[in-house]
Amino acid sequence: MLLTLLVSPSFGGQFPHKIAFHQSGYRTFKQFYHRHVCVYWCAEFPHLVSYSRFVQLEKEVLTVLTFYLSAHLGTCSGISFVDSTRLRVCDNRRISSHRVFLSEAGCSKTSMGWFYGFKLHLVINEQGELLDVELTSGNTDDRRPLPKFAEGIHGNLYADRGYISKDIRERLREQGVNLVYKVRKNMDPLDLSVSDEVLLKKRMLIESVIKTLKTQTQLEHTRHRSYANFQVNVVSALIAYQLLETNPR
Repeated sequence: MLLTLLVSPSFGGQFPHKIAFHQSGYRTFKQFYHRHVCVYWCAEFPHLVSYSRFVQLEKEVLTVLTFYLSAHLGTCSGISFVDSTRLRVCDNRRISSHRVFLSEAGCSKTSMGWFYGFKLHLVINEQGELLDVELTSGNTDDRRPLPKFAEGIHGNLYADRGYISKDIRERLREQGVNLVYKVRKNMDPLDLSVSDEVLLKKRMLIESVIKTLKTQTQLEHTRHRSYANFQVNVVSALIAYQLLETNPR
C-alpha cells in the first residue's frame, strides 16, 4: 500500500526511497540512494532524479507523509506509555555557530547531559505501536503535550518522574485518562492498584521503542540542512518503525 501511494504521479515516483532508507541499515541516505536505489531500483523507477534534486524535492511530501503516519497509528487499549527523547542537531561544540535551526531548536539538559536540538514526545500502547507523537524544541517541558495526547487515548497512562504534576493529573482525569507515575522519595505515594504497580514497572517498553527508533531507523543525525527536511526525516523514520514486522512489545 505504501509503495502504491508514493509512486503515484503526484510524487514523481521518487519517495518510497526515503522510508525504505530508514529500514535499510545504511548510515546515510546519500549512500543508500547512490549504492542501492540507483543500482537496483532503476527498472522500477525509470525517472530517477539526482541525489541533490531529491533532497530539494522531499519537503514537498511532508504533509502527505504526516497524514499517512496519522492513518497508521496504533489503537489505544487503555494501557499507554509516554516518554520523550532528545534529537540533537549538532555537536555541543558547534552550538554557538549552528544556524540551520536558529529559530526552531532549543538548548536543554537531560540525564545524558546538555544538548541542542529537539524533543520527540511519544505515546505507545502495550504492543509497542505509536499512538501519538509531537515534535517540540529541546527546551520544552515534557509535560506540555500531555493534554493533547489525552484527547486520543483513554484508561491509564504510565510515565516516569519527569511527568510529576498534581494539576496535570487532575486535568487528565477530567479527560478520562489516569496518569500514573513514580513519585520522589520526599512525596506522598500515589494510591495505586496492584496492576498499576506492575504496569508501571513495564514502562521500560517505551525505552525499547526509542532505542529501536534511534538504532534501526536512523531517527537522529546531525547532517540536516533545513527544518522541512528534518521533519521529513523524523516522519519517515516513524513510518518505517510502524511498518517493521517486529517491534518491542
